[in-house]
Amino acid sequence: MSNWRWRFGRFAGMPRHKEAGQALVELALTVPILLLLLLGAAELARVAYAAIEVSNAAEAAVRYGAQNSTTADPENWPAIQAAAETDAANLPLTSVTPALVCGCSNGTVSGQSCTGFTISNCPGSHNVETLIVTTTANFDPLIHVQGLPTSFTLTGRAIQEVLY
Repeated sequence: MSNWRWRFGRFAGMPRHKEAGQALVELALTVPILLLLLLGAAELARVAYAAIEVSNAAEAAVRYGAQNSTTADPENWPAIQAAAETDAANLPLTSVTPALVCGCSNGTVSGQSCTGFTISNCPGSHNVETLIVTTTANFDPLIHVQGLPTSFTLTGRAIQEVLY
């Protein structure tokens, strides 16, 4: 029974003399590729986190501003911007842009500036004010790949009707 092991020139499971360093060479070739994949996944996670942060900042600002017509008023827009910046504490926002558009509940008029817009513009229905907040932030990746931009602009946008 022990003769069959020697028939093929080696013990079962033992490498031949010529194959002794093959595993080490394979490891040396695959470790850089695996590290590159790991770094790419970490960078993708950073981009995803920043994009979520920018979107959540827009949602927080629109939730604050849409509480009532007083908080949605253009005079209160610095507070809306502060709400967005407070929510995105880990990421500096480059801009927070609130906008207020008016329309009628029956859809006859929509997307109009609220300056001078009154209930008389909506016969048979009521005013609908909609607050739109757009946030932007610049993202600088740690890994710069030739051919790709060195920074990315991330944008978040949230829309909500103003409550009365």
